[in-house]
Amino acid sequence: FKQIALLKIFKYVIILTMNKMSDSFGRSFPYIRLSITDVCNFKCGYCLPNGYFKVENKPGFLDLDEISNLVAAFTKLGVSKIRITGGEPTVRKDFFEVLRNIKSEHKINNLVITTNGYKLNEIAEELIATGINGINISIDSLDRNKFKEITGKDRLPQILEGINILQNKGFKNIKVNAVLLKNVNDSLEEFQNWERFINNNEIDFRYIELMQTGDNLEYFKKYHISASNFRKYIESTDWKEISQIRDAGPSINYVHSKLKGKFGIIAPYSKNFCITCNRLRITAKGELRLCLFGNTGANLRPYLQNQNQKDELVELILKQLRFKKESHYLETGNTGITPHLASIGG
Repeated sequence: FKQIALLKIFKYVIILTMNKMSDSFGRSFPYIRLSITDVCNFKCGYCLPNGYFKVENKPGFLDLDEISNLVAAFTKLGVSKIRITGGEPTVRKDFFEVLRNIKSEHKINNLVITTNGYKLNEIAEELIATGINGINISIDSLDRNKFKEITGKDRLPQILEGINILQNKGFKNIKVNAVLLKNVNDSLEEFQNWERFINNNEIDFRYIELMQTGDNLEYFKKYHISASNFRKYIESTDWKEISQIRDAGPSINYVHSKLKGKFGIIAPYSKNFCITCNRLRITAKGELRLCLFGNTGANLRPYLQNQNQKDELVELILKQLRFKKESHYLETGNTGITPHLASIGG
């Protein structure tokens, strides 16, 4: 009995002393992307061109208690940043309750969300009240007709109104993302529109290279373009690259001495993109994904049913990190088990 007790104590001490997660390539993971639904109310051509289609949803998405138990384990492992994603996370009826629980119960220092902004003008004030630290909003073009063409929804005015409400209430950490699409939003005029927008609003803007998924091969072939053209533009107009912070995302960011806001580029096809990977993903049904485009991971849900399972959950997560690969190998056409971005939270 003494030996068993000592083994249990030894295992517990090891878990406690590992105050951060790391893999076999020396990368640490202070950042978790947590999807709470794969439902989306947009019809973006690069993700869900025909809209969200309901399939047999058993088991359903993680409930509030399961999310709370999950966050408790990752907090114990040293996670300092959680991004709530979807699908579109705001479609969940308990969306605000999820945010309040994570912020108040688990004391996460950096709780941020990603949204398409569909109802941003209606929910902006309640978002601020939850205590979130930042918001990323998907806006693929500032041209209303292009926006509607890309997303299938004519909601650009309401989204921009929502941004104004956030700013008027003193909310500062706002980022806008756009998927870069060949012959759609990759023109000099588009670049200059964004430059004026971020300067006038003091907002960060990032272009994301279109990524191939299991469902979008033909779209990818038609619309994929390297972010190098955008990079050439910003570097030729005196934007200067700045260093990344520990729990930031994969964006390469630029500032300008005479303009407000930041430009950024997320280029997953660039060389050594994965060398700075610092995040893991959890699907809306509790599956740990070690990579956006990988085919490895584990079902954490059986370990989320009560608070007493925390040590087992922590041990499982640490074991899984041994299987994280050096790269996503996206450049070889390997999309893993990701059918579309809504299925894993982007």
